[in-house]
This record gives sequence, C-alpha cells and structure tokens, in this order.
Amino acid sequence: MIPAGSIAVVIGIVELESSSATWLSYLALVAVPPLAAFALAALVHRSEPNWAWAVLPLFVLAWATPESLAGEAAATALSALACIALGWLLACAVPAAWLRLGVYAMAAVDTVFVTADLLQGPNAVLSAAAPGVGLPALQAVHFGHAQMGFGDLFVAALVGCLLANSRSRQLQAAVLVAALALAFDLLFFAVDELPATVPVAVALALVERWPRAAAQL
Repeated sequence: MIPAGSIAVVIGIVELESSSATWLSYLALVAVPPLAAFALAALVHRSEPNWAWAVLPLFVLAWATPESLAGEAAATALSALACIALGWLLACAVPAAWLRLGVYAMAAVDTVFVTADLLQGPNAVLSAAAPGVGLPALQAVHFGHAQMGFGDLFVAALVGCLLANSRSRQLQAAVLVAALALAFDLLFFAVDELPATVPVAVALALVERWPRAAAQL
C-alpha cells in the first residue's frame, strides 16, 4: 500500500504546510539526478555505465531553458528515469502481489481525491514550487499546458518494473496505457483534472488477466 499511502502523505503535508512544497522541490532536485543516472547505467534496456553521464546535459538543458519544450522534456526525462530507479528499488524489497494491490489502491485514492476536489489545491502549490536560482523543479511534470504529479510517473514506472521479467508484457502494458490514456483524456472536454493513475492500473489489471484467461481456454 506504499504507492497509495504516498499520495495521502504528500497531499496532507502540503495541505497543512504549504512551504513544505519548496522543501519537496529541493528533495527532488537532490534525489532525482542520481536516481536517473542509476537507471541509465543499470536499469533501462541495453543500459551501460557510461549512459549515466547523459544526466548532465539533461539537467543543464532543464535548468537553462525551463520554459521551453526542450527544457520541459529534459526535466520530464530526468523525473521519469528517477521513477524507474525508485520502482526497481521498491520491487526488489516488496512482494509483487502487494505492489499490484498498491497500484490499484493508488488509482482508487487518486480518483477519490480528484473527485472530492482534495487534490487540486495541494497539487497547484506543489507544481508551482521551485528551488532557488532558477534550478529545475523536478517534483512535478510540466510539458506545455499539461501537468502531472511525480506520483503519476512513479506508478507507471512501478508497473513497468513489476512486468520486467517479460518484455512482451511490458510492451503490451505500454501500448494499453497509451491507448487508455488517450481515451481517458477525452474527459478533459468536461473536467479540468483527471486521475492519471487510472489508465495505468487498468492496463496492469488487463495484462495480468490475459495469461489467466488464455490458460482457461
């Protein structure tokens, strides 16, 4: 239940003390680059130790051009890679069955918070927070007019780590998440914010279900 609990804890902290969002931005600034380097060096497909150095130009680009799409893409890449490392560490320490339940619980909590309008305020504060000296804000994802929480990236990375023993199932899940997210995003014509964890949780459920259904045929 760690993924679900992380949402409640972060939102509760930011809601009680808005200045904690700035502290979280500094925490992300310190933690994300080394985690991203580890993911590039050891975890991504065909990774090599020298790939870790790619973090430096990504960080510089995110710092130098924070308002450009290139800078936002670089910051997003760093955060996504860090989420892969965090997901891998969690998958190594917690049984897969518990993590799957955690993903479903996270989607449920995310949905309740968004529906009850409990997420929008703290999310806006956290997204607006940034370290000093114009350093990149890596605790949230900004790309054009779209925004996403670090937790949304984390749950997607965690699902990828849960399926890491099967490349084909990883690809199936990736395609499903993309298709479901595009369909889910049509709801933006009616609402301003959606729980981005839901398509990921649904994709995981479908990928987990298919082998069982095939075995029963």
